[in-house]
Amino acid sequence: MPFARLSEATTPTAHIGLGLAAVGRPGYINLHRDRDLPQDRSPDALRDRTHELLDAAYAQGVRYFDAARSYGRAEEFLAGWLAAHPEADDVVVGSKWGYTYTADWGLDAETHEVKDHSLAAFERQRAETAALLGDRLDLYQIHSVTPDSPALTDKELHARLAELAAQGVSVGISTSGPAQAEAILAALAVTVDGAPLFRTVQATYNALETSAGPALAEAHAAGLTVIVKEGMANGRLAGDQVPAVVREIADEEGLGADAVALALVLHQPWAGVVLSGAATVAQLSGNLHAAVPVLDEERRARLEALVEEPEAYWRHRASLPWS
Repeated sequence: MPFARLSEATTPTAHIGLGLAAVGRPGYINLHRDRDLPQDRSPDALRDRTHELLDAAYAQGVRYFDAARSYGRAEEFLAGWLAAHPEADDVVVGSKWGYTYTADWGLDAETHEVKDHSLAAFERQRAETAALLGDRLDLYQIHSVTPDSPALTDKELHARLAELAAQGVSVGISTSGPAQAEAILAALAVTVDGAPLFRTVQATYNALETSAGPALAEAHAAGLTVIVKEGMANGRLAGDQVPAVVREIADEEGLGADAVALALVLHQPWAGVVLSGAATVAQLSGNLHAAVPVLDEERRARLEALVEEPEAYWRHRASLPWS
């Protein structure tokens, strides 16, 4: 398993990864992007920003980088950085297939990405990823699996994914939506020739949305590596949006609210890798302080009061504008 390499790292930030959703394309649904990104969001400008973040992340001990076919040019930017840094041979590289980027580098596209979990989509996107990342790819995930996804039942697709796994690339899923737990448990039951197919699961978990927790604990117990995304709830747990209790604990610790929000996730015993979705080096540095706060029982109880019903959380997320 590629993630076994992280257990050998000595830095406290080794289990914090860097996700490239916010910098691989000009538009995304995180809050405050007008403050976080340069006015020039050309491919060259965002390539420079991505490389700046990767430089800073690697220097501070981050060893997992996460991209996707639908993150604009994120795979391309990451591939360029890897080629320029052959010494970074200890990083774990993950990407995802199942969404196609359709915004043509614009902010006002009617549709920014199109979902397709078919075998044909896998074959096409696998070739595209291979052309960019080659043998540096460690993990290939099905993007945003929901309980009704054909990726959970398509035996021909499963066979092709098993072939990829036999070639040394771990196969996993990411999940999205209020039924994440159901999708995770369904994925645990998928086998090929009697062996479990998926070796990782990436899911949304944060102070506002905890519903996948029991299923993620079950996945961890089954031997899967759990990757947590959206620990900052697309910006709702930082900046102007931060809830008072998160700010209070942050002030008690002398840290930023982002460190407290991500610390809550790091404290989960099943969390293998927690992603930072930083768009600036300053944000990344703040996120990496998540290894510092101590969240005792009293503090965790205070944070539990923030939890929203899954349907309400995902309805709010769906309303966030691409900017």
